[in-house]
Amino acid sequence: MPTFSLVVLKTHKMEDLRDFYEALGFQFKEEQHGKGPIHWSVKAGDAVFEIYPAPDGHTVDKSTRIGFALDDVTAAVEAVRAHGARIDSKPNSGPDGLRAIVRDPDGRAVELIQVSEDDDSTEDEAVEDEEDDEDDEE
Repeated sequence: MPTFSLVVLKTHKMEDLRDFYEALGFQFKEEQHGKGPIHWSVKAGDAVFEIYPAPDGHTVDKSTRIGFALDDVTAAVEAVRAHGARIDSKPNSGPDGLRAIVRDPDGRAVELIQVSEDDDSTEDEAVEDEEDDEDDEE
């Protein structure tokens, strides 16, 4: 089955977009291939995520929706809010975990997901509670 290897966003707001995605935890580096444009690039899992300057007169696509799995969705929402991001959907729990939707500086919807690990953590907490109860009985 195919997997993503590259995602490129084009923008007229290079620094704003970089700062927004860095607030989510990405650490971009500046790159230039040959005589091509200077752009921002980061490895995101098995894929490369890049931010390129949009050509003059180019309308930036606002209909693209992208998503990222994060360790802490609530903290990520607060971090991008500090950068002036619009919050379409505050963090809320669902069958796939904690989920929020925010808008990047160009207006693209960005879905943030924090997958719940409730099965493992719940069992670990239950075992710890049982051990605490046994200690209390002694």
